[in-house]
Amino acid sequence: MMNSRGSFSSSYPFFLFFLLFAINGLILISADDDKISGSTRLELIHRNSLKLSGKVGFDVRPKTQMENFKQLHHRDVLRRQNVVSRRRKTIETAASVSMPMHSGSDFGTGEYFVEAVVGTPGQKFLLVADTGSELTWVKCKYENCGRRPECLNKPLDKTVLNADHSTSFQTVPCSSQTCKSELSDLFSLARCPTNASPCAYDYRYMEGSAALGIFAHETVSVDLTNGVKRKLGNVLIGCTQTVQDDQGSFKGADGVLGLGSGKHTFTARIAEDFGGKFSYCLVDHLSPMKQSSYIVFGQNRIQTPLSGSIQQTKLVLGGAYGSLYGVKVSGISVGGSLLDIPFRVWDENLGGGTILDSGTSLTFLAEPAYKAVTAAFDKFLSTQEKLPADGGPFEFCFNSAKYAESLVPRVKIQFADGAVFEPPVKSYILDVAPQRLCLGFVAGSWPGISVIGNIMQQNHLWEFDVEKSTLSFAASSCT
Repeated sequence: MMNSRGSFSSSYPFFLFFLLFAINGLILISADDDKISGSTRLELIHRNSLKLSGKVGFDVRPKTQMENFKQLHHRDVLRRQNVVSRRRKTIETAASVSMPMHSGSDFGTGEYFVEAVVGTPGQKFLLVADTGSELTWVKCKYENCGRRPECLNKPLDKTVLNADHSTSFQTVPCSSQTCKSELSDLFSLARCPTNASPCAYDYRYMEGSAALGIFAHETVSVDLTNGVKRKLGNVLIGCTQTVQDDQGSFKGADGVLGLGSGKHTFTARIAEDFGGKFSYCLVDHLSPMKQSSYIVFGQNRIQTPLSGSIQQTKLVLGGAYGSLYGVKVSGISVGGSLLDIPFRVWDENLGGGTILDSGTSLTFLAEPAYKAVTAAFDKFLSTQEKLPADGGPFEFCFNSAKYAESLVPRVKIQFADGAVFEPPVKSYILDVAPQRLCLGFVAGSWPGISVIGNIMQQNHLWEFDVEKSTLSFAASSCT
């Protein structure tokens, strides 16, 4: 997911960014503990998973697959935001952190959740794992009650972080330079009733939802892949006391795990101890809950069977992309033919560019690229019965009665340094309703940034090396 708020260079147009919670399914990414040592894992759970049954916000499921895609598209579009550049600080180590993930297609929603243990004593929360966000926050209760018996004897609320009960919870003073300067990009507020008052934030999203609370430093407990448990201290979090969510953007989530490349993200903090790499492998977004994998932070790549060679391309960090993970795309081919797409569509310095975002479900192509792709598919699939639009996000749909995968031309996304990403057909021909298949690309604005969403990323290993500014990837079953 992309950071839902931030400032983008004024020379760049308002572009498509997608609501903080459009990750298309929590997935357990499995890691081999015998092969990965000294790493930490967090469990990622798809918001549709049966494991989440009974949690508030998870009991109302889309009635149809098309309704699900409409909701995903709605959340994706609401992620149109600007981004702030960040500096990154990382330290190489041999250890890694592994956090389990679960696919939640059973609930028909589009997020990937990670299970995180926050505070002392620890409380377990389901956080949206979002490569497009900077702020890590949890729903939280803070009364500044201290450690007095009358405070500690109050009943605990298991659905929120009980900050007054956590011995590791330390607020950021509003009078500090951290609040006044460093956190201004994360929307810290100027008000400061007293020097000791906590630094407050009002983190608002484009569609009107918001998270309001105070900044603090906390402890996050993680598991290493060698079986050792570790407490990660001094993690900047948002203690969100008020959630304004008329659109249902935060349904089922206890908060957000900010995985962007910014200075105050979870990835930046974990890099101080484990190095600036993380990897994940997204199973099919329709996979049942029992299929699982992990997101691994550190020098050890997630262990998953590969069905192709590992390729590498350049990550473009900072500048026009801010804390997002940009890539240098040079073109798209359909059926072996390179499409006629103006180069400026892929150049972030000319109003275009491309990012990978685990928090956006669908893949958005800037208008010139979208038109070229759909025109190519129209030619290849001319024998298929085209279906009229039905109000969903997809414009190119056809009857599945005579469908055969062999009829579908292969899509390849080519990178400027020679790497080629070839997603499986099921990642761009989507089964959205009975007898209705749709081309899974969505038109983006132009000028504007194209976004490779998590459905397109599925069944591939992805390794982000922030220190070396490289992205490695390979086809995989992710099991």
